[in-house]
Amino acid sequence: MQPDFSGYARIDFGAVLPQVRLPAKAPIGIGVDIRLGESEVSDLNKLVARDAVIASQPQGEIAAVRSQVISMAIDAALRGLGGALLALLIAILGWKAIGQARRRALWAAARHPDRRQKIGAVSVAVLTIGALALVATPERPRSEDAAWVPIGKAFPLLPADPVLDHVEIAEGASTSGSKAIVEGALSTYRKSVSFYGKLAEDARSVIVRTPLEGETTALVVTDRHDNIGMDPVARAIAEQAQSSMLIDLGDDTSSGQSWETFSLNSLAREFDGFEIVSVAGNHDTGPTISKQMKDKGFTVLDGKPVTVNGVRFLGSSDPRSSGLTAGYSGDESDNIAAIRSQDAELTRAACEDGNVNVIAVHSPASAKQAAQSGCADLVLSGHLHRQVGPTTIDGVNGRSTVTLSTGTTGGAVYAFALGSKLRRTAQVTIVTFSDGVPVGLQPVTFDSGGRIEVADYAPIEASPRDTQE
Repeated sequence: MQPDFSGYARIDFGAVLPQVRLPAKAPIGIGVDIRLGESEVSDLNKLVARDAVIASQPQGEIAAVRSQVISMAIDAALRGLGGALLALLIAILGWKAIGQARRRALWAAARHPDRRQKIGAVSVAVLTIGALALVATPERPRSEDAAWVPIGKAFPLLPADPVLDHVEIAEGASTSGSKAIVEGALSTYRKSVSFYGKLAEDARSVIVRTPLEGETTALVVTDRHDNIGMDPVARAIAEQAQSSMLIDLGDDTSSGQSWETFSLNSLAREFDGFEIVSVAGNHDTGPTISKQMKDKGFTVLDGKPVTVNGVRFLGSSDPRSSGLTAGYSGDESDNIAAIRSQDAELTRAACEDGNVNVIAVHSPASAKQAAQSGCADLVLSGHLHRQVGPTTIDGVNGRSTVTLSTGTTGGAVYAFALGSKLRRTAQVTIVTFSDGVPVGLQPVTFDSGGRIEVADYAPIEASPRDTQE
């Protein structure tokens, strides 16, 4: 990515697909040249469909690009200021280093008319050499200027759209040669905008239980698997429930690759202003997703109790997400051992703390022993892509714990959820708290036809804490 003063955001998809641009609407004509790198997706049709769905919910990527451009501008300004200060320091040190006698001689020469001309010539030469050095600094090569036409001219059958009406496309061989691919992408884009736009609109009118005086609510999402189309829908349900906190139980991506950061860009942008508590799932493989969660300001649970919005949380990311275990392609015994170790550590931490309200994990297997211990009020998980619970478990310490696995928020089949509509039933869950203690659960489901079903509110009977003495 390279900022410029074109006034446009230009996106280069590579050799196969045509470039597109749209007005950046930034101060002083600032634009940006974005060149997309290689993707791990090998199927071109899947790649184009994925990009079309991302384009239908672009706000997260726009916010990320804007933030990066601002950061680059600040860095450039600081480098310029540092260079100026360094030059001034060198000049001062050089002036002092020549000695007092030489300084007097230079002052005398400067006052002589003929010598002033020589000194002036030397100064001009120095400045010229410096300017040439700056001009000679290598700049990232750019593609040749293209002839730009409105996308509606290249594709006359394209219906009016508030975003596409401002998009221009580069004329040339790639435009005509890949016309069928682009038309397919535009079709996916339109269907995605229509389906998820209507679903979000319908979600703004659903009736859910709202918190009573002294209560707060949080929204649970899990197994989004890159389906950013559901983010505005989830936000609408959160607003209906008057939530101020989001609990993200992981598998925000399908493979944890760097190109999938768009998924968390979208979630962070859509839930801006919310406290976000999160763990990484088994498909969020490697360090990229956990790091981005932290960079976005999420509270990423790491096996130690932490209080957020008055709620005492405990949890940790799925050990398979580290990439250090066998995953699905290796020895399953390694995965089982890692999950059991995670469960034992969380059980020990919860019972030692004695005040844990919620254990948040990706897989229910990661907190099976913890739930049976009775050392937490509620265990939240995902991973199964279907709702399991709520179930009340009588703990060995005399207290009860409620467990709930929420279905896939992205409507994912296996690890894939991207598309112009839901691939299977999607779900979020509203959790109600009173003084930090969970007191109720209310799942909300969305079927592949766009219908919304709100489950009955399920109260949680909290066990008195003094019974564990």
